[in-house]
Amino acid sequence: MLQAAQFYERPPVAPHPARETKLNLTVLGLWHLGCVTAACCARHFQVIGLDFDAQNVENLRQGRAPLFEPGLDALLSAGLERNQLSFTTDPETACANADILWLTYDTPVNEKDESDVESVLANLRRALPHLREGALVLISAQLPAGSCARLEAEFPRFHFACSPENLRLGRAIEAFEKADRVIAGIRGEADKPLLEELFRPFTPRVLFMRTESAEMVKHALNSDAREVSAGLKSEPRIGPKAYLGPGGAFAGGTLARDVVTLTGLAAEKGETLAVIPAITRSNDLHRGWAFRRLESRLGELAGKTVAILGLTYTPNTDTLRRSAAVEVCLRLAAAGAVVKAFDPRVKRLPEELAGVRLARDIAEAVADADAAVVCTEWPAFREAPWASLAPAMRQAVIVDANGFLEKELKSIPGLEHLSVGRAS
Repeated sequence: MLQAAQFYERPPVAPHPARETKLNLTVLGLWHLGCVTAACCARHFQVIGLDFDAQNVENLRQGRAPLFEPGLDALLSAGLERNQLSFTTDPETACANADILWLTYDTPVNEKDESDVESVLANLRRALPHLREGALVLISAQLPAGSCARLEAEFPRFHFACSPENLRLGRAIEAFEKADRVIAGIRGEADKPLLEELFRPFTPRVLFMRTESAEMVKHALNSDAREVSAGLKSEPRIGPKAYLGPGGAFAGGTLARDVVTLTGLAAEKGETLAVIPAITRSNDLHRGWAFRRLESRLGELAGKTVAILGLTYTPNTDTLRRSAAVEVCLRLAAAGAVVKAFDPRVKRLPEELAGVRLARDIAEAVADADAAVVCTEWPAFREAPWASLAPAMRQAVIVDANGFLEKELKSIPGLEHLSVGRAS
């Protein structure tokens, strides 16, 4: 999952020191999330809870959490009795021997639901000067995407990782200690062993990805959308078969017809729909993704040669009706590009594509091309000899919305493979 991490360069950080003792963990921010994290981890590691609220810390030293969560007070007390758990307001004491500083503040929000991110970061900045170089800072507080990168730039002495909180009110301890999976966003492979050690007592599965993607999983937005998709599908309430994968727009007319039909039925009944009509508007915009990607990569398209791979609107048919490939061909020709196309089932082009050159095979289509666009996912395209085809291109740029050729292209040097939701 970390192939793209190489694109996020930062100055070298000291490696994690070798240890022969139990992992030392500091949990910063002791409200609901932090108390559950500290109490559960104290079953397995040496844990210090750090908070700058003196009264809260005093109560925790007595085994009293700041809010009710079934079993939490008892678990706190058990950790204190075993001397596996302690609490302090002193960052120097808390951080001196920490292998991991785990940021667990419940980020405050105002009456407009706006997060007070700076208050959380201010408390983190109070602790970091006391942390030894090369330590790992794990972010589970609800911070916006990009926070790890921001902190890396400000504090280059430390490693930063992200694990989105998975707090379940009323059964938080069970959810923490018997997690189906844990998402861990890291910058490089060196951070994996320490996090695997941390999460091993609580889950059989740690899903590693880049920090930006892990941050986005909580938002359920798109960063490297393929990683986010994998993270979302790992959530049992969503499931691995959920239709969440990033890719190209739908073509043909079947789905669009159903959307229009449902919108019309609602109108007849006097119901105003919001989501269903938006599907068509969103898809219409998304249909231009390949063309926009070519423009952003190649610049001025006039005089550029583009190979279109596949013309039918779906594999195993010969119909061009409502085909997204035809739309791409027309837009490219209008922009002054030289367009070559190949489709295993198309032997003659319609009049509207008179300006497009129909190639006899895939090799003829991509030869001397500045880019190739995968428009129809014919199995034959996966069987093509890409190791020899790519060097024959003027620029080895493959635009492939669904990542259909990802396995076939990933090991070819010098080739640029562009797909939706995938870091280039």
